[in-house]
Amino acid sequence: MAPDIQYWYLRDHKLFSTLNNAQIKDLCIITRYKRASRNEIIYFASDPIQRIYLLKKGMIKIVESDPDGREVIKDIIQKGDIFGELSLSGMNGTSEYAQAISSEVLICSFTLADFENVLAQDPTISLKFSKFIGFKFKRLQNRYANLVFKDVRQRIIEFLHEWAEKEGQPQGQTIVVNNYLTHQDIAQLVCTSRQTVTQTLNALEAEGKLTYSRQEIVFPSADFPAFSTQNRSIM
Repeated sequence: MAPDIQYWYLRDHKLFSTLNNAQIKDLCIITRYKRASRNEIIYFASDPIQRIYLLKKGMIKIVESDPDGREVIKDIIQKGDIFGELSLSGMNGTSEYAQAISSEVLICSFTLADFENVLAQDPTISLKFSKFIGFKFKRLQNRYANLVFKDVRQRIIEFLHEWAEKEGQPQGQTIVVNNYLTHQDIAQLVCTSRQTVTQTLNALEAEGKLTYSRQEIVFPSADFPAFSTQNRSIM
């Protein structure tokens, strides 16, 4: 990848927005870039070289599997997210891997040692990274709270609306989301069965709350009165 492109990929990320030109160029030297296509494995948590990844383009799912081969989607990683050696994978005999779910994925990564040096040298980046970790824990906390206090239908609706607010594109009187998740994927993310997801989506479509297909999900824009480009991640 050309050095000038590497430079702007790093400059564009919120984590490094306060660095000067020389500092960004120094980061380019220790950064590795990788392109991946749909279903390609990005990393395994058991890889011998531990790395921190920044997603620049596309979507990735984080999957945890147990010794019996059962798998659960733990998270969906979007543009600007940081992932890799941040999890508690390996507990209770489980393992973790990241897999591309969009047609094209672009990531940049640092070895864990290099990333720790970056944090140690710049308190501003260290503070931003700490806030990011806090946000991830808060999101996990909210997810567990939803399991306790909300029924399956409400969890599915909130998941779909959050997805639309992050990635939806206004088209006339609708908000359109590129659909890259199966019913089983959604079921794992909201902790229910695939059959329940199918039934709920069919019910919501019959009620006029969405139009669902394998390619896209369309919502009436009236359900998103505060929707704007500012509501979506810009990292």
